[in-house]
Amino acid sequence: MRAVVATAFDTEPELVELDVPEPGPGEVLVRVAAAGVNPFDWKVVEGAMRGSVGHAFPLILGSDAAGTVELVGDGVERFEPGDRVFGQFMDVQHGRGSYAEFAVTKAAKLARLPDAIPFDLAAALPTAGSAAHDFVEGTGTGPGQTLLVNGASGGVGQAAVQIAAAQGVRVIATTDPGTAAYLRELGAAETVDFTEGDTADQVRVAHPGGIDAIVDLISGPERIEAIASLLRPNGVIVSSNGAVDAELLAVHGLRGANLYANANPATLASLAESVERGSLRVRIDYKVPLEDAALALGRLKEGKARGKTVLTVAP
Repeated sequence: MRAVVATAFDTEPELVELDVPEPGPGEVLVRVAAAGVNPFDWKVVEGAMRGSVGHAFPLILGSDAAGTVELVGDGVERFEPGDRVFGQFMDVQHGRGSYAEFAVTKAAKLARLPDAIPFDLAAALPTAGSAAHDFVEGTGTGPGQTLLVNGASGGVGQAAVQIAAAQGVRVIATTDPGTAAYLRELGAAETVDFTEGDTADQVRVAHPGGIDAIVDLISGPERIEAIASLLRPNGVIVSSNGAVDAELLAVHGLRGANLYANANPATLASLAESVERGSLRVRIDYKVPLEDAALALGRLKEGKARGKTVLTVAP
């Protein structure tokens, strides 16, 4: 089978031929139709988890995918060959990922894919959609409260805007001029153009009394305190970059947490249901064949994504 791999940390992705893997107990082999591309995919190659978990090289890149079940391992009863599924596949300890014609993952990381949802759209859902769901839920915001989504232009941010707005939350979305109108379509009550000036300064002028919560998708540790200063007393900030120091925030009467996507079957099924009924829109702004994975990752790394990036693997 064709697969896109990294042969070591800090190497360029390569398209190679590998044997089709066999599913073990509790695992499912999926014939991949489309693979979603996420920033974490290239961060893994740069060593984001180096030292915390072992990596098997060559490492097939990619976390998200959608396709049809080819084989099931012992003990798998939820799926059978021919089922349409989507979910997460990254397993660096075993060198496994989704940028391949066939991919293995645990059955607990998959959900059935409704016939009405195409494979490319489904491949864009697992990590970004689950992250957005978990991050918004992690803030605990409700109707009438104000939430800043810092970094709303990409796939996670766009999903977070929609999920929060659907719950009656007033959403402020940071974006570039080209994506602002689309974010307002998705439910953002306000947009902040980060190209016009400092984000924190602009939000503070518009909301001198502070805001209730922040989902921060872009700030590192050196910037997170300035963003958190926008919060009212007892406000909460959630970071996707591990940038929050909860103890430091507590000194200022604020709350914070570092959260990561957990694409469990229940969340995946909920996302698919939201797409089916039209309450969650997924914008795929870049789609290329499997062999162009390096190009797709480079574009993402340069911050050019204004939606989701998808690799087409099979017709």
